[in-house]
Amino acid sequence: MKLGVHVVNFEFPGGAPAIGPTLARVGAAAETGGIANLSVMDHYFQLTGMGVGEADGPMLEGYTTLGYVAGHTERVQLQLLVTGVTYRHPGLVAKIVSTLDVLSGGRAALGLGAAWYEREHVALGVPYPPIAERLARLEETLQIVRQMWSADNGPYAGRHYQLAETLNSPQPLQNRPPIMIGGSGEKKTLRLVARYADATNIFAGPQIGSAEIARKFDVLAAHCAREGTDYGAIAKTVLWVAPVVPDAAGGAAFVQAMRDYAAVGVEQVHVMPFGTDPVAFIDGIGAHVIGGLSELR
Repeated sequence: MKLGVHVVNFEFPGGAPAIGPTLARVGAAAETGGIANLSVMDHYFQLTGMGVGEADGPMLEGYTTLGYVAGHTERVQLQLLVTGVTYRHPGLVAKIVSTLDVLSGGRAALGLGAAWYEREHVALGVPYPPIAERLARLEETLQIVRQMWSADNGPYAGRHYQLAETLNSPQPLQNRPPIMIGGSGEKKTLRLVARYADATNIFAGPQIGSAEIARKFDVLAAHCAREGTDYGAIAKTVLWVAPVVPDAAGGAAFVQAMRDYAAVGVEQVHVMPFGTDPVAFIDGIGAHVIGGLSELR
C-alpha cells in the first residue's frame, strides 16, 4: 500500500511569512520519507470542525500552492484532493493541470469532486448550484478535460459548458495525467469513476470500516461492468479522516488498521497532519509507517 500526505493546516509558527519555507521543507521531507503523493485542499476558507481552526484561518489557493511545491520537489506526485468543480471553468482546469504537469516534469494528477462548502461560495460570490447540477457539471468537466488532453482540438457543446475550441498547448508530459474522482455516491459519483476516472477516493476511518469500503468497491465494480470499463485498472484510494500519531506505537497501530483495508483492495491511503508541524509529522510517518504499509497487498 502506498501513502499520501494531505496538508490541511497552514497555521504554522511564524505566521504567513513561514508558510512558504515550511511548505518547501514539507516537500523535502515527503521525498526523503518515501511519500508517494502530496496534496492540499481546494478551498477558499479553512474548514470548521476539523480541529485545524475556524473559517478565518489561513487557507491557500490550491494550484498556486502545488506550483510552488513542484519547484521544491523532484519525485512526489502532486494534486488537489480534490478540485471543486464549481471553482474554475473546466477549460482552465485542464490548462492549469497541464501547466503543473509540464513544470513538475510529469508529476501532476487531477482530483475532481462536486464541491460542497456553500459558505465560501456565497462569501466570494461564486455560484453554488444544487447538487444535481454540480454533478452534471462534474461530468461535463471530465469530458472537457479528457478532450483537451487529446488530439481533438474541436468544439465542445454541453448543457452547462460550450467551448469553441479545446486547443491546449503544451500538452501534459504524461500521456494524460491520472484523473481521480473524490466521493462515494453510489448512483452518480461512482458511475462517473467507472466511466471516466483512473482512481477513486473514498473517506475511511474508525467509523467507516473496511466492510463499508468493500461494499463501495462492489458498487464501483458493477458500474464498470455496465460501462464496459476495467475495474482492475482503477486505483482504489482512501482519505483517512482520523488523526495518525507519527511515532513507533502510533505507526504500528495505523499499519495494523490498514491491513483490513488492503485486504479489500485499497492501494493508497492519504493521511492528514492536523497539527502545526507537518514536517515532523511526515518525518515520523516516513520512519514508522511507510515500511509497514509497503508490505501490505
